[in-house]
Amino acid sequence: MLKEFVLKNGSYRRFYQDRTVAYEQLRGLINTGRLTSSGANRQPVRYILSNKPEKNEKIFQCLRWAGYLEDWDGPEEGEKPAAYIVMVEPVGVSAPHDEGIIGQTILLAAVEQGLGGCFLASIDRKMLRKALHIDDNYDIKLIIALGYPKEQVILEEISDSDDIKYYRDSEKSDHVPKIRLEDLILNY
Repeated sequence: MLKEFVLKNGSYRRFYQDRTVAYEQLRGLINTGRLTSSGANRQPVRYILSNKPEKNEKIFQCLRWAGYLEDWDGPEEGEKPAAYIVMVEPVGVSAPHDEGIIGQTILLAAVEQGLGGCFLASIDRKMLRKALHIDDNYDIKLIIALGYPKEQVILEEISDSDDIKYYRDSEKSDHVPKIRLEDLILNY
């Protein structure tokens, strides 16, 4: 069952914007994510939740989407995320493993609820800090965009010498190359 969730957990970038994600759903996703392992059990990650159109738009304006899709500036109106989770940490604390473990757990829990999402690290942090009045004592780490997916993500198996760039076809489906298992395992 976990593999099914992983397969459904592509990086979705277009959503049914009018299908809301309840605040309690977001809290539930955080509740699941907070139960994961944390380096030295420090648990430094904190969260800013958004599911209101006005706040969502403020966050959206601070994001850059899909670097490999050079002719695409991000979701159009009607396809934007219905919710966001902004992950922050106290200044001076670096817990990239925690961020990744928690974020992936949140995304898998979202898939279980029929949601899809995307990690975003290409953020205008200065603009976001001002827009959301984020205290200077916190560093903005990652944003998880969430909603009900409006697109299909297709995984394609490639060799480790093939191009890894994802692309969008004429049907607006995203194709994501994944290196074959036999090319990932080193036999020493």
